[in-house]
Amino acid sequence: MTTRDNSTTDPQVLAELGRLRDSIDNIDAAVVHMLAERFKCTQQVGHLKAAHQLPPADPAREAQQIARLRGLAESAKLDPAFAEKLLNFIISEVIRHHEQIADGRLNGDGASPAA
Repeated sequence: MTTRDNSTTDPQVLAELGRLRDSIDNIDAAVVHMLAERFKCTQQVGHLKAAHQLPPADPAREAQQIARLRGLAESAKLDPAFAEKLLNFIISEVIRHHEQIADGRLNGDGASPAA
């Protein structure tokens, strides 16, 4: 990878680069906070499923969500295949959490119970 000495780069270019990177950092923070909120909700779903002996995975719901997210991605001009990969990763984490909840290995706050 080639690096460039920033001392020779136009200050306006560096300022624009900094502005764009600040926006990216803000978006990344928002994504993390949104995922945290999503996982709070899915934890509640996991506890509800465990209390009623429902399976951790729901393939029909997962297929609906993937189709829905692919449509949203297309509308947003985002690669639907990328959106599907991201959702599949999230779903696998949710199922893992639901399994841990059902086995009593995950508390309501998402932490493992104290030994």
